[in-house]
Amino acid sequence: QVQLVESGGGLVQPGGSLRLSCAASGFTFSTYAMNWYRQAPGKEREFVASIGSTGGSASYADSVKGRFTISRDNAKNTVYLQMNSLKPEDTAVYYCKARIYSSGRYYQWWGQGTQVSVSA
Repeated sequence: QVQLVESGGGLVQPGGSLRLSCAASGFTFSTYAMNWYRQAPGKEREFVASIGSTGGSASYADSVKGRFTISRDNAKNTVYLQMNSLKPEDTAVYYCKARIYSSGRYYQWWGQGTQVSVSA
């Protein structure tokens, strides 16, 4: 059974930092790209960052480039999102996502999300 469990969210002041973690299980983590998305109140879920299976090929939404860094530890089956210089507009529920191939097709798996609130 695929499981993605996010942690590390919280309340932080503008300009602060947080590091999110997503612990994965139930699939061969080291062979799949991983993604972070976020959803703010009243808005659609949006892409934040992705990373290739070996840790290369990172890509970012324009809104977080230069402030967020995605990384992974394949020995720990965990993907991270380091968020620096946080802004109020970064307030959202953050989700990790994996697109996993099984029985001839791809399935998207989401974690339960972790709340990030940026406020003075």
